Amino acid sequence: MTTGTIHLHRVLHATPERIYRAFLEPDAIAKWLPPYGFTCQVHHMDAHVGGTYKMSFRNFGTGNSHSFGGEYVELVPFEKIRYSDRFDNPNLPGQMHATISLRPVSCGTELTIVQEGVPEVIPVEMCYLGWQESLVQLAKLVEPKIPD
Repeated sequence: MTTGTIHLHRVLHATPERIYRAFLEPDAIAKWLPPYGFTCQVHHMDAHVGGTYKMSFRNFGTGNSHSFGGEYVELVPFEKIRYSDRFDNPNLPGQMHATISLRPVSCGTELTIVQEGVPEVIPVEMCYLGWQESLVQLAKLVEPKIPD
């Protein structure tokens, strides 16, 4: 059964364009999305409405991994990303949905994330913890302004 819903809100000192790209470029998402202690392999990412993605997270300490994937449902450049998500593990049933909203503000971008349908066996607070770690890494990727 899927019951958990996660709501996150951040303001990042970066443009909506940079954050949008960080969600849709394979090398970028592999760098920031896995929580602390995990690595990420993007198996494929076809970022257009109706396109799919597949990736896996590997626990660096144990070597165990879990894979997941889904479909892009809505892409509004630099404003919104909606996608579905499903774990390959049958013990983590159901389909999740995530909505990423970006809004320019005076000091950068307001980022709102809603993830719905988290499998019941995953504690919601663990999802919050993982997302918080990921968002720290996202900020470290998108906020620096490094000259060529």
